[in-house]
Amino acid sequence: MQLSSAAVAAGYRLAAHETLASTNAEALTRARAGEREPLWIVAAEQSAGRGRRGNEWASPPGNLYATLLLTDPAASECAPELSFVTALALHDAIVERAPELSAALALKWPNDVLCGGAKLAGILIEGERADSALAVAVGIGVNCQNHPAATPYPVTDLKAAGEDVSAAALFETLSATMLKRLRQWRRGAGFTDIRADWIARGAGMGGDMRVKLLDREIFGHSEGLDERGRLLLRVADGSLQTIAAGEVFPLTSAPPHRSRAAGRAN
Repeated sequence: MQLSSAAVAAGYRLAAHETLASTNAEALTRARAGEREPLWIVAAEQSAGRGRRGNEWASPPGNLYATLLLTDPAASECAPELSFVTALALHDAIVERAPELSAALALKWPNDVLCGGAKLAGILIEGERADSALAVAVGIGVNCQNHPAATPYPVTDLKAAGEDVSAAALFETLSATMLKRLRQWRRGAGFTDIRADWIARGAGMGGDMRVKLLDREIFGHSEGLDERGRLLLRVADGSLQTIAAGEVFPLTSAPPHRSRAAGRAN
């Protein structure tokens, strides 16, 4: 693994490991010990990778597992915007390394990259205070050479999609595209442009969606994102719902004209 020349020139550093429990956990441990940004942490394999809401992220060799440690990247209320910044940087890197897949790629709100409608990559943003500074771990997992089987949703990898891209090659490009997108974001001042770029690549934007919340699911028509990146959903009664977190499923047919209770999400 190596950084792009642009990332090196900008002062980014790299800590590469064969095996870690979790690159995010390693980043936050280092932050507690006084490590400061900007530091990329990568591992060839993770023994305890995780996704959102504590879900396990299968982490066999051959895929990309990386975390960028940032210190006080923006005001705390703007930190969640890094999901969108990172998704765009990852989309940019995949398109650069696998241009034939460009038309098949889409971003799923709030933090996944899809290829042909199947999950290709995920992003996990975690943060905590370390010596009064806000340490943010920007975790990225990309299925490059393999993907898990028997998942409750479609999953794919770059090789299965017809592009043999190594984790090392993708990471080097990502270290450059992430730098560009962070500069565009400007610590939150440029989020309007980031949001517009994300919506242009968003799966299901402007279409019907089912959104699974912790205690229910709702159906409606997507009307984009608000100024903080929350999903705007027009539901059957005409009201506009603002959703900060949930699992999104674009619909190919019209949704039921109601909002119904459902079992608690896992």
